Amino acid sequence: MPHAQTTTPRWALVLGASSGFGEATALALAQAGYDIAGVHLDRKAGLKHVEELVAKLTAGGRRARFFNVNAADDGKRQEVLDGLAAELAADGGTVAVLMHSLAFGTLKPYIADDALTRANIEMTLDVMAHSLVYWAQDVVARGLMGEGGRVFSMTSSGSTRVIKSYGAVSAAKAALESHTRQLAMELASRGITVNALRGGVTR
Repeated sequence: MPHAQTTTPRWALVLGASSGFGEATALALAQAGYDIAGVHLDRKAGLKHVEELVAKLTAGGRRARFFNVNAADDGKRQEVLDGLAAELAADGGTVAVLMHSLAFGTLKPYIADDALTRANIEMTLDVMAHSLVYWAQDVVARGLMGEGGRVFSMTSSGSTRVIKSYGAVSAAKAALESHTRQLAMELASRGITVNALRGGVTR
């Protein structure tokens, strides 16, 4: 895990921050001294958990700013980055970590009465793969992340294995790994690393 520095405020921007790997990453990075900007999409029933998470993050003195928006929406992405840029301008901070942990896709077979549609496939690829590129592009273009920055994406064994009804997500994970490799090559000269993390089966 990256080591937080005490001189410059360092933020972790976590996409999919309210559950799963995103939530666990936000908690771990807050404990390591990072302020957390979390992007999540929760209905009213899930907001109580988000409030509890924010309380945990801030209990140790860290700041937490959460945005309940669709991370795959171009306009909402700009709104989040506008808000985060204002925070950074006020404290001279930087985005040290960008964590992509968006898990929203359609689990259906390709061939069936209720098969995947074009909309299902395109949505799954856009949210779980392509959005990594758009967030990385904008974070770097806005100057929010510089040398020493770390970008992480969450993949799975489904990128190379056949799993029942996992076709669209499998394609998304394969694309995500390809995007990760390309971003790593292009951002290396800026001192920014990009890696995909493959977690095992996790409760």
